[in-house]
Amino acid sequence: MTAQFHYNARHRRQADALNILALDTSNEYCSIALLAGDGSHEMDAFAGQGHSGVVLPMIEQILAECRLDLRKIDAIAFGSGPGSFTGIRIACGVAQGLAFGLGIPVFGVSTLEAMAHAVEGERVLCCLDARMGEIYHAAYSKKGGDLFRVSEPALHLPEEAPEPEGSGWIGCGSGFSLPALRERYEAKLSAILPDLRPKASSIAQIAFEAFRSGRGMDAALAAPLYVRNKVALKESER
Repeated sequence: MTAQFHYNARHRRQADALNILALDTSNEYCSIALLAGDGSHEMDAFAGQGHSGVVLPMIEQILAECRLDLRKIDAIAFGSGPGSFTGIRIACGVAQGLAFGLGIPVFGVSTLEAMAHAVEGERVLCCLDARMGEIYHAAYSKKGGDLFRVSEPALHLPEEAPEPEGSGWIGCGSGFSLPALRERYEAKLSAILPDLRPKASSIAQIAFEAFRSGRGMDAALAAPLYVRNKVALKESER
């Protein structure tokens, strides 16, 4: 359950004046976004496995380009997973460290939800390649601009992924690069976006709406959303 963060007077500013910093390091890219009073700003860079060396410099750069002091940030959001175990730990740790020092709330946003947020459509199947022959899966519907979870983030074999009701679904994410998943959902899909990945801009927007609703988490309670409980197959499982 998400713990409520008790906002002080500084955090009760008008919604249009909020400054939210967001980051995602759940995949090979490092994505940083700043949702400030004058608009949305984003940086995206291929990091491979070097997120720990680029994430803080990128945060410093986007703040400098926007001429915004870190102390003016009202909340920090991060892609909590699922995704690369190391990547989501880095994002969580950076968000925690910065938020704890500033005394501001943290928002952990599912990477699958961030993908659904970025898709224009009423029904979205979000699937990420989880390696080891599996996928991370979640389904969402949209109505009146609001996003609703149809199925929780979970780990599945592509050929056993939950079959959604109806048709006209948009499939997005690296999981749809797997032939077995495409075959599984062939009759359900109206479009496939296999190159879509979680981005900090969507994470910032989701956190903005949560902030306006008074939701948030104390930095000490932030945690990654692993979904899978092991990193690699044992030799006997290969």
